[in-house]
Amino acid sequence: MRSTLPGVGTAVAALVFAAVPAVAAPSPDALISEVYGGGGNSGATLTQDFVELANKGTVPVSLDGFSVQYISASPGAATQWGVTPLTGSIAAGKTFLVAQAKGAGGTVELPAPDATGTLAMSATGGTIALVSGTTALTCKTAADCAAEPRIKDLVGYGTAAVRETTATGALSNTTSASRTTGLPDTDNNSADFTVGGPTPTNSKGETPGGGNPDPDPDPDPTPGDKRIHDIQGVTRTSPLVGQKVTNVPGVVTGTRATGDRGFWIQDVKTPDTDPRTSEGVFVYTGGTAPTVAVGDEVLVSGTIAEYRPGGETGSNQTLTEITTPTTLTLSKGNAVPAPVVVKNIPAAYLPAPGGSIEQLPLEPAKYGLDYFESLEGTLVQVDDARVVGPSNSFGEVWVTVNPDQNRNQRGGTTYTAYDQQNSGRLKIKTAGALPAANVGDVFAGATIGAIEYTNFGGYTLAALTLGAHTPGNLQREITAQQKESELSVATYNVENLDPSDPQEKFDRLAEGVTTNLRSPDVVVLEEIQDNNGATNDGVVAADQTLQKFADAIVAKGGPRYQWRQIDPENLKDGGEPGGNIRVGFFFNPQRVSFVDRPGGDFKTPVQVVKKNGRAALSVSPGRIDPLNDAWANSRKPLAGEFKFRGRTVFVVANHFNSKGGDEAIHGRNQPPNRTSEVQRGKQAASLKAFTEQLRAADRGANVILAGDLNDYQFSPALKTLTGDGNLKALIETLPVNERYSYVFEGNSQTLDHIVMSNNITRFGYDVVHINAEFADQASDHDPQIVRLRPSTGDASVDKIVFALEDVIDCLKK
Repeated sequence: MRSTLPGVGTAVAALVFAAVPAVAAPSPDALISEVYGGGGNSGATLTQDFVELANKGTVPVSLDGFSVQYISASPGAATQWGVTPLTGSIAAGKTFLVAQAKGAGGTVELPAPDATGTLAMSATGGTIALVSGTTALTCKTAADCAAEPRIKDLVGYGTAAVRETTATGALSNTTSASRTTGLPDTDNNSADFTVGGPTPTNSKGETPGGGNPDPDPDPDPTPGDKRIHDIQGVTRTSPLVGQKVTNVPGVVTGTRATGDRGFWIQDVKTPDTDPRTSEGVFVYTGGTAPTVAVGDEVLVSGTIAEYRPGGETGSNQTLTEITTPTTLTLSKGNAVPAPVVVKNIPAAYLPAPGGSIEQLPLEPAKYGLDYFESLEGTLVQVDDARVVGPSNSFGEVWVTVNPDQNRNQRGGTTYTAYDQQNSGRLKIKTAGALPAANVGDVFAGATIGAIEYTNFGGYTLAALTLGAHTPGNLQREITAQQKESELSVATYNVENLDPSDPQEKFDRLAEGVTTNLRSPDVVVLEEIQDNNGATNDGVVAADQTLQKFADAIVAKGGPRYQWRQIDPENLKDGGEPGGNIRVGFFFNPQRVSFVDRPGGDFKTPVQVVKKNGRAALSVSPGRIDPLNDAWANSRKPLAGEFKFRGRTVFVVANHFNSKGGDEAIHGRNQPPNRTSEVQRGKQAASLKAFTEQLRAADRGANVILAGDLNDYQFSPALKTLTGDGNLKALIETLPVNERYSYVFEGNSQTLDHIVMSNNITRFGYDVVHINAEFADQASDHDPQIVRLRPSTGDASVDKIVFALEDVIDCLKK
């Protein structure tokens, strides 16, 4: 945030500091106005650290013989203060810029500094002092420094031990601490400073890029030579990035006073005719709330920047902004331009050149996300927006502007292939709370706001006006009741369940098992955490977690499930640090029996053996290939041998490695790099090899693979499992647009699977939608269930057995 200074004084005589008070005495004139230590770091815009001083007095203040000094946040016995000597003076009402260490990153230079040092300041926490003299300070505590008479002013930021009362908030590579309006000095750093974008200003009033935001008190209100479409250009990044622009004309179309503060302006007088160039742009005001109002006609000067949400090393695209702005209001109450009505944008998502798309000329008539980019910063309108991704606690909800694009029966938009990214999806983000919105709900009427690019989802409508929330009355599904002759096997990712979770979560998960899944015979569980959850203390047992869940199911009228699982090796299976998530089985002993064979532990691989001429497991439960590098830092699959009506069924619980590390599907590199697929491919190959061992021992073996495979039905990993036809992914038995169990960024997609041996021919399969489409969720995954008749291993015998079972089922109705 730019420091706000009083008007320029008229006195010109330089004065020296009078008696230098202790820290507890507020400074009447010179003090520290801004500190920034992230210069040149990864993700930073500025190339250099800096300390900005200011003079809130009415006469100049001499800095001759003074210094700026720095010490780290947690100084040890050997830690010393670094010193930058100062010369010159600070004019009344002006600032004085002290440049410090320069890094290898960043793209924007500081304005010409008034002094230069070499202090390598921490980006996150440390202490800066304005000191009378150039001898290094020796104090290393807040109390000792408060008693140091040479200190004129002191600022501790982040976790600084040396501070005035309470340190400022933590800083980063993209934020500084700036003294608030009026330059208060209450000797409480957290009260006197705010955290926001760095805004260094030198004694000439110059800001990054070399411009002077206030060359005289009465600037000429004449538009400069650049217009908004010149700033936006015809690609995704501005041709003017890093350059200073002066008096860019526009009308304010919206403001944002929290979060990324700033306002949007739009050119209503001199737009061009190129559909690739947006006529709107965001003006970023950093830590200061905008002072303009909607309808103001303004001239904006500042530096053009490309902000990449998530950091420069990430795969996201950027948002074009005017930063470090100064704004001249010409008139108020002007008409705001009519919003562009967005609907039925191109179905193709993005070009895919095999690398970065940032410098490709936009083709808004061909690609959906090119269309959104061509409207970046522009006021747009979406009518009767249907929700395709439920609202969340961040004030976000996903809608579609292409209502018929891969629509499923429950109102969502289904992700059906890598090249079917559903370009009509658009995130809506509000400054305040959103109503709880489920998939299929509608924001009736007009939703109006500006298009921007944000982290976690890409193109976003920053809503200024939200349509009326109209519930679609989406209901949580209840699966069909199984027949007595059917074995039911379900899979459910219970999202990091541990005993410290509220009882309400256990109760809701239990309700899902008993009511919505109708108490399956076997439940494959994923993301069961150890007995103290994310506490990282070596505990790996999960008996308390499973007992609490089993008790909740009984309380909801379900069966008394027994369980089988194997404790993982501490911190070796990924997931939340300390949580030791694992897979396991619940089973109803009144319906199915578990074949226990001792010897299974976290490192012993289960083997396929023959017993009485049929396949069996060497240990049950047992982990599949646990020492294979394919399972490094990932959950190992767990095999169990079950008996149902005398027939053996092998069930394998799975939770493949996550998609963490993959590039964003809406990002700058197209097609995105899906690095996580490599490990899942190896995991699928390991799992497939085990099923082939079962098949080699018994071609009629009943095999069910269930769990969160963290990949799509059209992915290489799934094709590894099912490509030879010996196994079938049951999700593919559903209509194409109904193949989903999870909703991410408005895409209804499949991560959870039940894969089954093809000799099982009598079955019914269901994805039971109870979580993923709803704002109120017990888990972020929907469970699945299959009701099947296990094979006897002989097709001719199966016909007789199944016929008899059908008769018995019919008689019992």
